[in-house]
Amino acid sequence: MTLHDSVVDALRGWTAPDPAQDSLRYALLAFVLARPDACRRSCAPGHVTASALVLDHGGTRTLLTLHPRVGRWVQLGGHCEDTDPDIVAAALREATEESGIAGLAIDPVPAALHVHALTCSGGTPTHHLDVQFVVRAPEDADIARSDESLDLRWWPLDALPDDADFGLRQLARAARSRSESPAVQTQTSVE
Repeated sequence: MTLHDSVVDALRGWTAPDPAQDSLRYALLAFVLARPDACRRSCAPGHVTASALVLDHGGTRTLLTLHPRVGRWVQLGGHCEDTDPDIVAAALREATEESGIAGLAIDPVPAALHVHALTCSGGTPTHHLDVQFVVRAPEDADIARSDESLDLRWWPLDALPDDADFGLRQLARAARSRSESPAVQTQTSVE
């Protein structure tokens, strides 16, 4: 299975939590089916990205990064790489790289979808078609800020930064509802 195929499977198999997310699921699926390059950052109209809301072991705090280009606190994540075997692995890789935490466990079922306009590092305005996951850190996890971040900090899940956008708040709501029920399965290593 390719990364592209995994995105198609994830979108086809996901039960959206509400009509707005379901509508977005259909739109993303149509885009991905029409674009074999949908997972590559070179796809100028937009491209699939993978992000993760990293929760602490207790599920009460989330690790956010102060993004230099966006200028506000956001969840961890970014572009898919050709070496990513699937969309879940892409999200786990991004979370691990940006948090410095070893032993993260990811719920392989998407938590939410979000589309946002952004100018990527190449200077071209585009859209990120973000498939978002929930990740748990092991107990007593040590964090290490990457070069892609201005800062990295734990925030109470119920007290996000004042400038948190709709997408982050939506993902946090999904994470809270997931923490109330156990994940079906987890994946704990980047392959």
